[in-house]
Amino acid sequence: MSEIPHLPHGAHGRPPTRRERWSSFKESPFFPASVLVLILAAAAGLFAGSYTYSMANPTPRHVPTATVGAYGEGRGRAFVTGMEKALDASLKLHAYDSRAAAVEAVDDQKVFAILDVRDAGRAVVLDVSGASGASVAELLRQAAPAVGRATGVAVTVRDIKPLQAGDPRGLAIFYISLAAVIIGFVGAIQLSVHARALNPLERIAFTAAYALLGGFVIAAVVDWVLGALDLPFVESWLILALTMFTSGMVFTMFNTLFGRWAMLPTWGLMVLLGNPSSGGAVSWPLLPSPLGVIGRWLPPGGSVNAQHTAVYFPGHQHVFPFLVLTGWALLSCATFWTWRHRHPGGREGGPSHAADTPPRETPGDGAAA
Repeated sequence: MSEIPHLPHGAHGRPPTRRERWSSFKESPFFPASVLVLILAAAAGLFAGSYTYSMANPTPRHVPTATVGAYGEGRGRAFVTGMEKALDASLKLHAYDSRAAAVEAVDDQKVFAILDVRDAGRAVVLDVSGASGASVAELLRQAAPAVGRATGVAVTVRDIKPLQAGDPRGLAIFYISLAAVIIGFVGAIQLSVHARALNPLERIAFTAAYALLGGFVIAAVVDWVLGALDLPFVESWLILALTMFTSGMVFTMFNTLFGRWAMLPTWGLMVLLGNPSSGGAVSWPLLPSPLGVIGRWLPPGGSVNAQHTAVYFPGHQHVFPFLVLTGWALLSCATFWTWRHRHPGGREGGPSHAADTPPRETPGDGAAA
């Protein structure tokens, strides 16, 4: 008996139907490749759009400002009104009884400047804080003299908290925090690709290991090698390490929940939304209002906030950014541990495969792509 010839997709040699062609396409490698083409094109537009929207033309909405003296009378009131008109923003004024109390508010990062009204409003000393936000300080520094001339007020502008000489634009902290965020989740991707057999505790331990070592190297290069920042070394190192660990575990959490597509929510949360709203490149008063609020609650914003205070406002560190970083790290670890049987890693019979779930394709390949 002659061998029965192999039939094409359509039964009995007929041309395949549209449904059969679609089914065949979905089972081929061309389907995920085509999806990636669309995703990468959309990601490119979103990446450019999010950073342009946040950073291309930063404008103030409100600027928290300390006041000392009779700012609400005569020329003092005229100067404040003129500043708000020049900035096209409101000065959110906080009155203090003394300049010392106002300086303390600057150190606590409650205000960005001090408006000291003297001589019945005929003279104003405007103390800006470059370390609080270089872009805000620059706007105030440019607007105040012109407003003073227009209102007949003698204006003196001083920077009471200048940036370090190696960081004249105040961007170094943003860059080192960005490095910790990016390398944090890239490290987790590489563990998924090259150390897939790690069990859950081992994966968490190695994420902590590369975070500690990576944070040390970032701090050492920026401080000891380049001299760009004079860091409080141990504190800065641990902030960077916590940032890297959190970022790595965020990817691991999404890897557990979404498999090969874990890079999409990680990139969206940490890069498209988190970094532009972190306050590192553009101060929060200059960001679009929703980003200025959301950014404080995301890991990049927590990292920038903690690092910024450690470098420029020692002794005034806040607990909130550490709660943000630790909260995301604990949430990610708990999610990963709870659904660890869904994670594609782990060794045969290990904790990752406690449930009778067949191993899935490693997400590292799709994520790395």
